[in-house]
Amino acid sequence: MCTVQIWLTSTMVKSERPDSSAGESVEEARDVAISDQRLQDLGYKADFRCEMSLFGVLGISFCAIGILTGMSSAFQTGLFSGGPVGLFWGWNICSFFMFLIALSLAEICSTYPTMGGLYFWVCKMKPDMPILGFFTGWLYSVAMVFTGASGNLSVALYLASMAEVGQGRTLTRVEITAIAWAMNIFSGIINTIGTKAIGQMSTFNVWWTLGGTFVMAITLLVKAPVKNSPDFVFTNFQNFTGWEFRGFVMLLGFLQAVYTLEGCETAAQVAEEALRAEILAPLAVIGSIAGSWLIGLAYMLALLFAVQNIASVQATTFTIPISQLFYDAGGPQLAQLCLVVVLLAQVMAAITNFTASSRLFYALARDGAFPLKKQFMTLNRFQAPYWGVWTSVLIGCTISCACIGSAVAFNAILSSAAISVMLSYLQPILIRVFWSDSIQDFGPFCLGKWSWTVNFASFSFCVFICILFVLPTAYPVNVLNMNYAIVAVGGLMVIITINWFWWGRHSFKGPVKTFTFK
Repeated sequence: MCTVQIWLTSTMVKSERPDSSAGESVEEARDVAISDQRLQDLGYKADFRCEMSLFGVLGISFCAIGILTGMSSAFQTGLFSGGPVGLFWGWNICSFFMFLIALSLAEICSTYPTMGGLYFWVCKMKPDMPILGFFTGWLYSVAMVFTGASGNLSVALYLASMAEVGQGRTLTRVEITAIAWAMNIFSGIINTIGTKAIGQMSTFNVWWTLGGTFVMAITLLVKAPVKNSPDFVFTNFQNFTGWEFRGFVMLLGFLQAVYTLEGCETAAQVAEEALRAEILAPLAVIGSIAGSWLIGLAYMLALLFAVQNIASVQATTFTIPISQLFYDAGGPQLAQLCLVVVLLAQVMAAITNFTASSRLFYALARDGAFPLKKQFMTLNRFQAPYWGVWTSVLIGCTISCACIGSAVAFNAILSSAAISVMLSYLQPILIRVFWSDSIQDFGPFCLGKWSWTVNFASFSFCVFICILFVLPTAYPVNVLNMNYAIVAVGGLMVIITINWFWWGRHSFKGPVKTFTFK
């Protein structure tokens, strides 16, 4: 019987020695050998250099979650669907269940620490049904690319809001799309220079998120002309949705929290680039959610105590609605400062999504689940799978063009990404619930007797959120406010199904071993 445990290694805590540099070199060489051996046990040879530390891997998940960016971009969703009371309880309830999901994924990640992540886990736990792995891999890879494209567009939208606040100038859709294109290309360039730069950026993002949240929270609370009472923050209900049923309106506010907290599993996408990934990756999966829960709660409470007029935020003409909250609380200069903090965090989050998607393309190609295997498995001198990187850039630029033609269509595409991530979570957790013996030899992290309970709770929440994500968020429903996410996800599933029967079932039989013991 295994128990919940994390085996800390000497790479994280080193004892003092007279010849510390020599000792560290020996220990690092040992850890590299252990990491390579574990990867070989899973059937893969080590193609990437192990250059990422705990903070680098943790930062990858922090970047992908993007606590400052996700909450700032989606804050109005909860504010208008339940108000402060809905935001507070929705955040804590969703954070708890997302933490359970992180525990479920971390247990699997510790057993199979490879860059295929969710896709590889499904294949290993249910090898007799390769179609499940194929669907998970394609669905999740598309979600990562769409999320990256969304992040790059968000950078453009934050720049547009800064222009509105600082200069009173409104950017056109074409200008916003051009900036999004530039960000997609910039993300591609950064990802092309390789592992070390991404790891360093991810480490920086952890401290930027902590410091930025602290500075913004303190500044908003000090500068706000009127500080709201605890009674307002913890009990005030708001409803701008048109729906009359209070319970349903509160549930709609959950979408803001779930959208913000998706991304903890991204640590698995760089597992083959980290020392002792069977320990560091699950630590990063769990730690990123736990940290985001606390940091997000502090940031959200600061916003709720500082908001001056919810109706003003609802009626704003700024591109990003939270800009109005910043403006009302502290004027144009404070609004610009807050937008710069969030903007830089958004840039790092967008870059990380393309890091994840390019590694996933590599993993899929390695196993024959993606075309052009040789090309997508090619690494440049910076150890970057550049074919996957620039495929992500190309798709991101193409999607950004939809913003010019139809904002409704573009929003549907982005909403489908959030649902696709939850559906991807659902696959490995579903297997753990209905085939509890799918893992025989657990890694260092194991939930023990709590495993099935945690997995079942995670499974139930995933199903609930997937249903909630496709329900209409406004009433009366019309062609402009209808939730077209179900159409986008349905279309994506049809494309993947056709791809499976036309090509996938002939070329993909499961993970392909690139290393065999002699």
